[in-house]
Amino acid sequence: MIDVVVLFFLLGLLARLVKSDLALPGVLYETLSIYLLLAIGLKGGVELSKQSLDAVVPQMLFCLVLGLLIPLLLYPLLRRLVGLNGFDAASVAAHYGSVSVVTFAVASAYLTHRNIEFEAHAALWVALLEAPGIVAGIALARWYEKKQAGATGAKTGIAWGALAHDVFLGKSVFLLVGGLAIGTLMGESGTAPIAPLFTVLFKGVLALFLLELGLVAGGRLGELKRYGIKLIAFALLAPIGLAVLGALGGKALGLSTGGIAIMAALAASASYIAAPTAMRIAVPQANAALSITAALGITFPFNVLLGIPLYLMLAQYLS
Repeated sequence: MIDVVVLFFLLGLLARLVKSDLALPGVLYETLSIYLLLAIGLKGGVELSKQSLDAVVPQMLFCLVLGLLIPLLLYPLLRRLVGLNGFDAASVAAHYGSVSVVTFAVASAYLTHRNIEFEAHAALWVALLEAPGIVAGIALARWYEKKQAGATGAKTGIAWGALAHDVFLGKSVFLLVGGLAIGTLMGESGTAPIAPLFTVLFKGVLALFLLELGLVAGGRLGELKRYGIKLIAFALLAPIGLAVLGALGGKALGLSTGGIAIMAALAASASYIAAPTAMRIAVPQANAALSITAALGITFPFNVLLGIPLYLMLAQYLS
């Protein structure tokens, strides 16, 4: 049975396809995103406070390595098979190396709906996967830029301080890590007074947020013709391959069936909040619309509608 929040995404998608004037206020969208990031962080932090450090360190290391590895794997594919230039390939690879918080929220809701347990501190994985892929993508772009400039002797550079501030202290990372820290510090008893706000209302807020993302994704469907079948194929097939990589890692870590499914969904997801902002600063030569169309216009709907159930089936098979 399909989860109710997915229907809200489809409703937003349909609204754009039939050219409805439905729109959510920009202020509401910002408020919903802040709520979701804090709620996910708080829940993960509360559960993290119950865990021993020895149990989570291997998972933390795997997330950091996975975030760095994904762009390195995707970059040559985007260059040779899709035919992108080095800047665009690095930017798209960075988006897929980072993670979608909303995909995590939908996957969590899907597993909960099916009464499948997973590691409750999984929000920690989300926080750790946000930045490494962006850093790797920027490094690839700098390598390509220096390679291009080598013959002319042109100097290349970037304001690394400003970039680090945006990557590590940007809204999404800051709120997620902040929620994790508060939840870990206060524990279940300390966060009990605000639990109704951040737990009972969570799914309703997620539904509204998915309605908005359906509107945004629907508005980008017309851009798919502009980028060609190769990019569309990449945005549909890459999540499957990355999900297998994440699932195998989850299996090696000894995660539960639900945990393997969550790790697969995170590996398969692509960022459309943190990565676009960081890459616009670090790699202004890249086509920003190209990356966001692939991540939000193709991969996100695929993961929400088809991918997450497939990743659960993969996790069940591996378990």
